[in-house]
Amino acid sequence: MAALSFGHLPAIFVPSGPMASGLPNKEKVRIRQLYAEGKADRQALLEAEAASYHAPGTCTFYGTANTNQMVVEFMGMQLPGSSFIQPDAPLRKALTEAAARQVTRLTGNGNEWMPMGKMVDEKSHC
Repeated sequence: MAALSFGHLPAIFVPSGPMASGLPNKEKVRIRQLYAEGKADRQALLEAEAASYHAPGTCTFYGTANTNQMVVEFMGMQLPGSSFIQPDAPLRKALTEAAARQVTRLTGNGNEWMPMGKMVDEKSHC
């Protein structure tokens, strides 16, 4: 979003990818429901939350973060196929390096100058 406020700057989004599975969604829902009903204490809720979101990456509970990564990818603002590479996967380092090379191609010194303001403009919001 900061790149859009400086539309003349080239930018590329490097997604973190989804975090590895922790506590299953059904169990998260069950514990949250028990807490809401007063049948589980705060400590049980905090332990479930810590077990759910225990690693680097985007939250997979509702899928909104993963959806946002896909939208950014579809808009051409990140490398194709990069939305679902997990943070600790060997491919993650290669992806980050490829993104760094690509953003240098998008600069005025590169041969593919494409600032964010040209990638995302009023036509993008139809």
